[in-house]
Amino acid sequence: MVGATILVPIITGMSPAIALFCSGIGTLLYIFCTKAKLPAYIGSSFAFIGPTLVATANYGAAGMLSGVIASGLVYTIVALIISYTGIGWINKILPPVVVGSVVLVIGLGLAGVAIDWSGLSPKPSASVAAALTSIPLWAWVTVSVVTLLVGILGSMFFRGFLGVIPILIAMVAGYGAALLFGVVSKETVNAIVSAPFFAIPEFVFPKFNWGAVFLMAPVAFVTLAEHIGHVYVTNNVVGRDFTKDPGLHRSILGDGVATMFAGFVGGPPNTTYGENIGVMAITRVYSVWVIGVAGVIAVLLSFVGPVAVMIKNMPLPVMGGVSILLFGIIASSGFRVFVEDKVDFGLKRNLVIASVIIVIGIGGAVLKFHMGGSEIEISGVALATLIGIILNLILPEKSRTEG
Repeated sequence: MVGATILVPIITGMSPAIALFCSGIGTLLYIFCTKAKLPAYIGSSFAFIGPTLVATANYGAAGMLSGVIASGLVYTIVALIISYTGIGWINKILPPVVVGSVVLVIGLGLAGVAIDWSGLSPKPSASVAAALTSIPLWAWVTVSVVTLLVGILGSMFFRGFLGVIPILIAMVAGYGAALLFGVVSKETVNAIVSAPFFAIPEFVFPKFNWGAVFLMAPVAFVTLAEHIGHVYVTNNVVGRDFTKDPGLHRSILGDGVATMFAGFVGGPPNTTYGENIGVMAITRVYSVWVIGVAGVIAVLLSFVGPVAVMIKNMPLPVMGGVSILLFGIIASSGFRVFVEDKVDFGLKRNLVIASVIIVIGIGGAVLKFHMGGSEIEISGVALATLIGIILNLILPEKSRTEG
């Protein structure tokens, strides 16, 4: 999970040290909200990468953070409603065909970024093109391939605890390859070596922006479905029903509070991680206090200067190689939702919903309108999610020909 937690801020231009800090504090807040009864660790969410990039480009880092806070607020409101009504209404507005399609959009929408960073794009971005003026293309691509291969082999053949952290191992191997082939500059190495041991993370504070709110808040419904699924899986692993004690509403509240905290100090939106459930299944350690200690360690690491500098200067080909695998896994998770929940694409309703969500989400559709004297933009995953929810609510179960 560490690899994914620091990769999200690297991709979105945020501070990895802040992400670690928010991950640790967020986990402690989650433990408090769940009365120290539900073992789960909080980390950066991949679902928000696309909206975060768009919001930052359009409204600045401070404006984007208001969208992070709004996402956490959605969690908090949903937690309050669930405490009185249960989760039946969430299953109604977010059936598997909607969730699977949006998850597919999240992964495929980022595919171009992974290819660009890997040095495999015929039209590289400005940052990659500038770096390639001083680094041979063969060295760049070699580092990407080494990172990708280690990630693939680790996912397939590593066992036990190592089998849960193939992404982190791939990033370490890729960093080593980057040092070997001269992709990491001497200036970066000197910065890591000379960095002070203690360094305060770069905190950024929010500035309210309606555009960022409308762009990022809808994505929270997708991660909500993911969160609920994680709680049920944790039930099976631990052998307890956490939806009753401490209650699903408390778990969702903890996730929301952690995300709002991140938005107030400059961190990315948070979510629970399936990888950590895998770690619990392997180690059979279900102690909330062990997870709390892990949160404290994450906070302490965020103040270690050399670690922060090394993560912040992660070579682009390393991120490219690991992103090919990660973004592909995210997209494939959408197909997994279809298969596990037996979504019937023989029904025109499901076919229409999935088709519209995927094309709008990947095609770059943008919806703009004015509110309070400012222009509001909804695009990408957020727009696809909203349209998917609306279609799901208004379309009949069967078309007239099927009926």
